[in-house]
Amino acid sequence: MKAVFLDANTLGNDVDLTPIERITGGLVKHGKTAPAEVLERIRGFDTVIVNKVVLTREHFEACPELDTIAVVATGLNNIDQAAAKEHGVRVLNVTNYGRATVAQHTMALILALATRLLDYDRDVRAGRWGQSDMFCLMDHPIMELEGRTLGVVGYGDLGQGVIERAEAFGMKVILGARPGQPAGEVEGYPRLPFDEFLQKADVISLHCLLTDETRNLIGARELKMMKNDALLINTSRGGLVNEQALADALRAGEIGGAGFDVLTEEPPRNGNPLLSGDIPNLIVTPHSAWASQEARQRIVDITARNLGSVA
Repeated sequence: MKAVFLDANTLGNDVDLTPIERITGGLVKHGKTAPAEVLERIRGFDTVIVNKVVLTREHFEACPELDTIAVVATGLNNIDQAAAKEHGVRVLNVTNYGRATVAQHTMALILALATRLLDYDRDVRAGRWGQSDMFCLMDHPIMELEGRTLGVVGYGDLGQGVIERAEAFGMKVILGARPGQPAGEVEGYPRLPFDEFLQKADVISLHCLLTDETRNLIGARELKMMKNDALLINTSRGGLVNEQALADALRAGEIGGAGFDVLTEEPPRNGNPLLSGDIPNLIVTPHSAWASQEARQRIVDITARNLGSVA
């Protein structure tokens, strides 16, 4: 096996790549690879390892020796899968590596928004507590999670991890039927038609992949259907929610708050509607929900196993 890793820096410098190096019999590593450098760097290799580097039909046509792509992530939207299949190239990805850390981050966003943690912290730092005429501040409404309804879109490993933690806070759980999914019951949880789901959930957490069917799954129409104190959490993929519609809805008070770890463009070099400073009760984190050291090391270990299975 002759392997090259095009964007090794995306896994950080505190992970051990030895399992992959052992399976591949050696590994050429590039910290980062610009689009113009991809073709030159994959020529002559039968195995290409990537995280976010884009591989297109042009690359498969120019590299007939390529037979395996190992994506060190779950999402495959950076790979032209149709072209890969046409050229007989296997595409491997990593699943079930981030349940603990992504669920932890999701709950952190929910808790911070529900308790208005950042708002109260800013108030204290601005001196407003010291100016209060009583012992506390109560300027921002706090949502008690116990007894509230968590709505989950995507009942996979990550969605299930969030459900486990939300139930520990006393939340009830419903699932939302994505386009093409039937309503019904899934392992004891009701999966509701999407419009009904939007109207019933107090907190909505997205854990589905970005596809043609799920792009802009939640837009202006859907936001208007949600409760006006509902929270919307996205630790899955940018593009599932129309960002301009969400910014407008938050400003208008149509929903209670939102916590996003993903945006349509990452990094957001060209700006983004959600990065405006005047949007209330919004938290945006830099696609870091997955990035505990433990989770990143699991990615390496699972990738090595995936490559070992086809060696």
